[in-house]
Amino acid sequence: MKTVRLYYEDCNMREFSAKVLTCEACEKGYLVTLDATAFYPEGGGQACDLGMLGEARVLDVQEREETVVHVCDKPLLEGAMVCGKIDWARRFDLMQQHSGEHIVSGLVHQMFGHHNVGFHVGSDRMEIDFDGPIPAEALQEIETRANEAVWADLPIRCWYPSQEALPGIFYRTKKALPWPVRIVEIPGYDSCACCGVHVERTGRIGLIKILSCVKFHQGVRMELTCGGRALQLLQHVYEQNRQVSQAFSAKILETGEAARKMNEALAGEKFRCVGLQNRLFEEIARSYVNQEFVLHFEPGLEPAQVRVLADKIGANGGLCAVFSGADGGFSYCLASRQGDLRELNREMNAALNGRGGGKPNFQQGSVKATEAEIRAFFAQRM
Repeated sequence: MKTVRLYYEDCNMREFSAKVLTCEACEKGYLVTLDATAFYPEGGGQACDLGMLGEARVLDVQEREETVVHVCDKPLLEGAMVCGKIDWARRFDLMQQHSGEHIVSGLVHQMFGHHNVGFHVGSDRMEIDFDGPIPAEALQEIETRANEAVWADLPIRCWYPSQEALPGIFYRTKKALPWPVRIVEIPGYDSCACCGVHVERTGRIGLIKILSCVKFHQGVRMELTCGGRALQLLQHVYEQNRQVSQAFSAKILETGEAARKMNEALAGEKFRCVGLQNRLFEEIARSYVNQEFVLHFEPGLEPAQVRVLADKIGANGGLCAVFSGADGGFSYCLASRQGDLRELNREMNAALNGRGGGKPNFQQGSVKATEAEIRAFFAQRM
């Protein structure tokens, strides 16, 4: 039986009454059909509505030919009248996203001739795939013009043209569609075949914010967000930037320049520290001249620094083992200008719960052992 689709009659309907036609058990709960519904089924890139049917939670809504099927967590009595309540916050959010997407897709089609070939609304943003490139410098213009459409508070018209009228109506579509075709029109911005539910005026979208646009297949993938989601994102970004401005003692609109200057200062300090580190490592290496074996512990080094120190000590000609860390976890390097260290490294890793490897004369890795255990291991072999 064909379900009367109340969501097309009134996109703002939050509650309705309907008759339960069928209810049958399924793997996810119960499949319920009604003579009419305001629950939008998943389709056209838009997620389904959720909410309540009587005392049952609506977990999913799908379309089966001309029937809308509700997946509920409890059974409903066939033939009974039931009150449906839409999760309005979810519905309104999805309408804001979908209507905003139409404006942006329409603008991209006007400006570049590209088609929307993929559309997905995620938990915090949506993605639109276009079949051609969009220059980075055009994104700000697209965003500005999209928000001008919002500010104009234009009516969004959704209708089914007659079979005779349809051929004379321009509308975006990825493929030829048989009649009947539902058209969603935003005057001056978009006309598109669409089965989704939309706000009745563009002003209700609130805000459109483009987040990114990257190459994807033969075109691009654009990320954007609209309405309440866009507001929440910008509130979060503003708060983060306020904290950055305080940390840098910079005006809130000058944090980028403050961060650039800080990075330059840090790069200079890093260069100076590397120079001091190399001088320290050279002094350590000189203290071990003419020693055939060196076991050295140096706290606070990164694995790359352990390697540098081992290389400098190993340049003296003997075998050196450099460790950095604390009891329970050490990074290490074994270095020697002559001889093969691989067998020694295998024995050490087996004895000290370690892992690592490398070239015959240079082995690097980590061990889970104490300093005492490391010293005992080498005391037995050197």
